[in-house]
Amino acid sequence: MPDHTDTDRIWDILESNSIGMLTTGFAGGLRARPLDARPNRKTGEIDFVTDTHGHKDEEIAAKPDVDFAVVVAKDNVYLSITGRATSRRDTAKAAEIWKKADDLWWKGGANDPDVRVLTVTPVLAELWDGPSNSLIAAYEFAKAKVTGEKPLLGENRKKTVTMG
Repeated sequence: MPDHTDTDRIWDILESNSIGMLTTGFAGGLRARPLDARPNRKTGEIDFVTDTHGHKDEEIAAKPDVDFAVVVAKDNVYLSITGRATSRRDTAKAAEIWKKADDLWWKGGANDPDVRVLTVTPVLAELWDGPSNSLIAAYEFAKAKVTGEKPLLGENRKKTVTMG
């Protein structure tokens, strides 16, 4: 059973920092692109409004394992979510999760023929949660350099959480 505190922390990060990099696999390697997540804690899924361009549909159909990574530099937070993705044309879902900024990309709104809904069902999350105070981190790094000991950046900095 996952620790609900860790799971909640992951959803909190996604809800307040939705921009990240989605990585898919293809025969020649990996491909990442920036996307704006629409996390749904209730359903346990992360939706994205995307389009038919850039090989995403074909890559996900061939290999649905993806990674979505979010970095919150000001808080020293790094989140990587491994999940299974699907991509589909779903105008009702697109309209439900549509943001005003999406109008900049698709003139036809959620009904634009190029719009797709990409859904990731998280399987595993890795969270590196460091001290948000940069002065403390700088002090610890300087102290470590002088003493040769590892910096004390907080307990349980890295968590691996099984999702779903």
